[in-house]
Amino acid sequence: MSLHLKKEKIKRSFGAKIRRLFNYFLKGLLITLPVYATYRIIRTSVEAIDAVLLLDTPGLGFIIVITTITFLGIIGSTIITRPVIDLLDDMFSKIPLIKTIYISVKDLIGAFVGDKKKFSKPVIVELSEGIYKPGFITQDDLLEINLPGLAAVYMPHSYAFSGNLFFVDRKKLTVFEGSSSNLMKFIVSGGVIEMDNNKEEESL
Repeated sequence: MSLHLKKEKIKRSFGAKIRRLFNYFLKGLLITLPVYATYRIIRTSVEAIDAVLLLDTPGLGFIIVITTITFLGIIGSTIITRPVIDLLDDMFSKIPLIKTIYISVKDLIGAFVGDKKKFSKPVIVELSEGIYKPGFITQDDLLEINLPGLAAVYMPHSYAFSGNLFFVDRKKLTVFEGSSSNLMKFIVSGGVIEMDNNKEEESL
């Protein structure tokens, strides 16, 4: 192999590693940025309230901030009209990077606590003979992408808030006789915690 080809191979390999590292960096941002932003907003708000009101009671500022955020959530659910929400969505959707973070966080929160919960249909998927994997149906049919008879099944990873999405033949799905929250906890713990037979839903 000539020296030139060796250099090209090394350059391509180095470029691939850099791109992989950059992708990891972006994924890290998607995880840490919303958490950090929430932390900073709450902390700054608490410090500002404590400074303005000269509160001597520890934790009172924090309670005021949490109450205010909850109140805004009530207003957002009952008073703010759909056009205003659409306007905010449109505004954030035009900002690079912020768009990705905003939409991802919004959809993830909506999947757990929104009107149309996505993790409410736990199933057991037959991967191969004698091998099964638990997951959650997020889309009952995929006709819009020309995949009739298939369902979108999200399979969380153990000890991590991540997972993979699979398109699965509905014939290979078995409805899980239990609550979604119990199955999610069982998966995330790597099967360490004991399964509860209680079918009543509880918060994740």
